[in-house]
Amino acid sequence: MKGIKLFVFVFVVLALGISFAGCSKPPEAEKEAARKAMDAAISAGADQYAPTDLEPAKKLWDTAETQMKEKKYKEAKQSYIDAKVAFEKAAAAMEKGKKAAVDQANAALNALEEEWKELNSLAKKMEKKLKEKKKAWMTDAKTVNEGLAKAKQMITTGPIGAKAKLGELQALVDKWEATFKEMAATSTKPKTTSTKQKTTKKKK
Repeated sequence: MKGIKLFVFVFVVLALGISFAGCSKPPEAEKEAARKAMDAAISAGADQYAPTDLEPAKKLWDTAETQMKEKKYKEAKQSYIDAKVAFEKAAAAMEKGKKAAVDQANAALNALEEEWKELNSLAKKMEKKLKEKKKAWMTDAKTVNEGLAKAKQMITTGPIGAKAKLGELQALVDKWEATFKEMAATSTKPKTTSTKQKTTKKKK
């Protein structure tokens, strides 16, 4: 009887030992899966187009890494699983974010092209009045034309960069719109007769 009890006791101890060993094993498979999901999300551009979804995923990853260092393997395993799901969510959100950025960049491009077309027409009408500013206008006009072409090429692959480029070009367009407006206002001012000329006319 004692032998049976001893056998049962040893069996229970071994079972508990095996179970404990299984729980204490580092979750390397879950960590690797989470790492691959993270790399895929970042390489796809989630940091640019879905930062609000990527940030919590990174926090879950950091939590899992801390738990691994503290040998809290059970908790770390679940954190890696949660991180993997979060990174996959960020990757999916990136697609929507990039599409929105492309739409915004296209809208900005179309608006700027229309504005630039009107400004060019105005420049032709005021060409004689440009005088010393003509060289600067020609230089900036070349910059804007080349920039618009470049931004158009960038939109599909890098809409955020395209938007930044369009912002730079918008500043140039705004500058010349203000310049032409000022020139137009100056040319329409009525010429005033000087006091000396008025006095001379009276004497006559």
